[in-house]
Amino acid sequence: MKKFFALVMTLCLLCTVALAEQATANEINWADVQPVVEASGLTGEFVTFENVGVKIWIPEGMTAVEADQLPENNIGYFQAEDGSAVSVAYVDMGGMELSEYANQVAALGIEGIETGKLNGLDCVTYENANEDGSVNFVASFATQMGYILEVAVGPVATDDAKTGASIILASVQAAE
Repeated sequence: MKKFFALVMTLCLLCTVALAEQATANEINWADVQPVVEASGLTGEFVTFENVGVKIWIPEGMTAVEADQLPENNIGYFQAEDGSAVSVAYVDMGGMELSEYANQVAALGIEGIETGKLNGLDCVTYENANEDGSVNFVASFATQMGYILEVAVGPVATDDAKTGASIILASVQAAE
C-alpha cells in the first residue's frame, strides 16, 4: 500500500501540499483525487453495486462482462482491450476481520500489505506481482455481512496503467 499511497500521494502533490499530507496518513478521499483525474484527461463513470452499497469509478474503454460469464465470487468484472481488468469480488470469509484477512494474504507470501482508509472505509491494500513483471493492485474491505469485498486492478505494467489503477482504487466509496 505504501507504493499505492505513494502513487496517489504523487498525484495529490500535483494538486496541493494539504492533499499530500492526507495521503501520507494512509487516508485517501475521492474529492481530493478527482481534480487529478480531471487534469489527466481520463474519463469514466461510476458503477454502483447495489448489493454491497458501494460505487467504483470505471474508466472509459473498459467493458463489463455479462453477469452469466463472471468469474466465481465476482459481482463485477470490467476488461480493457489491452487485457487489463477490474475485478470486484464479494467473498464469504465467515465474518473475518480485515486484520485476519491481511494475515491470510501475508500467509500466501504477499508482502507490502498495508491498512488505511479509502473514502472513509477501512481497507487492506497490497500489490501482487505477476511472473511477467506486471502487478495487480488490490484493495479489500470487510462488509457488515461478514464478507470481504475485494477490488483488484491489473495486470498493470506501465506508469500510465499504474496511475489508472490507483485512481480506480481511490474511487471505491459508499454508494449514495
